[in-house]
Amino acid sequence: MRINVDQEKCCGSGMCVLAVPDVFDQREDDGIVELLDAKPPQTLWPDVRDAAATCPSWAITLDES
Repeated sequence: MRINVDQEKCCGSGMCVLAVPDVFDQREDDGIVELLDAKPPQTLWPDVRDAAATCPSWAITLDES
């Protein structure tokens, strides 16, 4: 799995950070998503999928090929 984030789409809700803090963080100044690990371990994949599915601005995309 490879994770991509579009900071232009991000609305700063922080849902992804709450779901997977080992993979996502937020910039302090505006709350926009920051990707900490673009290729997380397989144990985190279910949580990453949930974070992408619940992102209100669809800023997280996954490449599972």
